[in-house]
Amino acid sequence: MFVTPAYAQAAAGGGGGGIEAFLPLILIFVVFYFLLIRPQQKKMKDHKAMLAAIRRGDKVVTGGGIIGTVSKVVDDNEVVVEIADEVKVRVQRSLISAVLSKPEPANEDKKPADSGSQGKPAQSGLGGLLGGLFGGKKK
Repeated sequence: MFVTPAYAQAAAGGGGGGIEAFLPLILIFVVFYFLLIRPQQKKMKDHKAMLAAIRRGDKVVTGGGIIGTVSKVVDDNEVVVEIADEVKVRVQRSLISAVLSKPEPANEDKKPADSGSQGKPAQSGLGGLLGGLFGGKKK
């Protein structure tokens, strides 16, 4: 015979069993959780809160892209949206994709706007820092 049988040698380090074998899988799951699962759960929670806060007078966008004003909240599942003059449609609350604007509440005791921020949006410290680092407007 020209071929000699090959015998497997005994592994020097054992089999690498235990937690070491599952460490890459655990690491992948942790990365997926922080990059995919957690942000999606937060987005769903924010959308659910937005749907629960819909009131009469809100300007909304439906799932089909129709923009209208909420004229009546029928119940927990439906709202009536006016999409043109005297044209009203009933829409399921879950199919509203965004609230564009909310009307100002009619409070008589509302304080006037601060004179230091007349019409200027407030900037957070982080936004100003990142804007400065990546070429934002200089003050």
